[in-house]
Amino acid sequence: MSLTSRDVEKIAHLARLGITDQEKPVYASNLSKIVEFVDQLARARTDGVTPMAHPLEGLTQRLRADEVTEADGREKYQRNAAAVQAGLYLVPKVIE
Repeated sequence: MSLTSRDVEKIAHLARLGITDQEKPVYASNLSKIVEFVDQLARARTDGVTPMAHPLEGLTQRLRADEVTEADGREKYQRNAAAVQAGLYLVPKVIE
């Protein structure tokens, strides 16, 4: 799939990017290469390939102990809040 300058304009608008007319062909080319690569990956044959449950199959990762290292400071932090109820921060309604 080859992207056009118009496609790049739409993408730039959605991403809120300012792109000059001179940059549009470069972006179109680079983005087209990315889309073509993704299409190529999608065409890869994966029949009979067992999904891996762990990237280090047969190996183990060293993990740190799951221990509490900090004190609970929720009450301290909520003292600065404008409004709190049942341990939750109350904020003004912005969507109706």
